[in-house]
Amino acid sequence: MREADNPGEIRVLVIEDQREIREGLATLINGTSGFRCAGGFRTMEEALARSPAFSPDVALLDLGLPGMSGIDGIPRLLEKYPELQILVLTVFEDDDRIFRALCAGACGYLLKRTPPARLLESISEVRNGGAPISPEIARRVVLLFRNFAPPPPPSGCRLSEQEIRVLQLLADGHNYKTAGAELGVTVNTIAFHTRQIFRKLQVHSKSEAVAKALRTGVLS
Repeated sequence: MREADNPGEIRVLVIEDQREIREGLATLINGTSGFRCAGGFRTMEEALARSPAFSPDVALLDLGLPGMSGIDGIPRLLEKYPELQILVLTVFEDDDRIFRALCAGACGYLLKRTPPARLLESISEVRNGGAPISPEIARRVVLLFRNFAPPPPPSGCRLSEQEIRVLQLLADGHNYKTAGAELGVTVNTIAFHTRQIFRKLQVHSKSEAVAKALRTGVLS
């Protein structure tokens, strides 16, 4: 008999075509308190056709899948699970895939060399409204948006110096904890500044905030 679902656990769907990686991720997730693997699938088609053991909160998604690609499957997953937070976990770090995955609805983008502890931390972060991105990917996102000529900043979105410092750290790949350590403030202070940034820029995620700040010249 299957154990009852624990509403306090973060339920993670794994979509990864390499069995060793898929099973390794399931073992890591199920072996960590507060996490549960809702199901593991080799292809996007299987994930869309079959119901997982538990309704998932977060999807760990590879992009280079056989059949339908991970990027093409993101809108389909969100249609099936509107509250799902999608965290890309891939070897690809080219501009095209990064841009397309984030535009399709991914909330974070990690490389497969991410250490297990950081991966679990990122799952929690994305479940709580964050947008974890590997430092190498964050740098490419910054460089990618630098190619766009920034229009004048919209009225009413002026950020304070501290908010700009926080946003710059987030753009560089920091999470709330490491950003707080860098500025000598608490995680709650970083979270407060981030909420203010989101409100002023009229966005809902870190990746949106960074992209808009670069487009409008708030960040250079």
